[in-house]
Amino acid sequence: MAEITITREQADPRHGRYVARIAGIDAEAELTFTRRGNDRVSADHTGAPHALRGTGAAAALVEAMVADARKEGFRIIPACSYVADRLAKNPDWADAFAVERP
Repeated sequence: MAEITITREQADPRHGRYVARIAGIDAEAELTFTRRGNDRVSADHTGAPHALRGTGAAAALVEAMVADARKEGFRIIPACSYVADRLAKNPDWADAFAVERP
């Protein structure tokens, strides 16, 4: 399987995205996020174009966000259904997640 490269980009202090790329494929998958305070970040949307479907790129994006949450001390609000689904399949990630309360 090809190596997936993940980077994190900040559009502004509040918004950003994780980006997955695979060498030789002219496409990128992304997981967009919004900072909701010092210790909460919502995972808003995960998208992968057809060229990256089935490569594991989208899953790698969520894994990168979970690793950053643990390292940097924030908790993820799973606003994106794909991220929520990945959490359901990986209950050991619960420590990196938060439930947004009204």
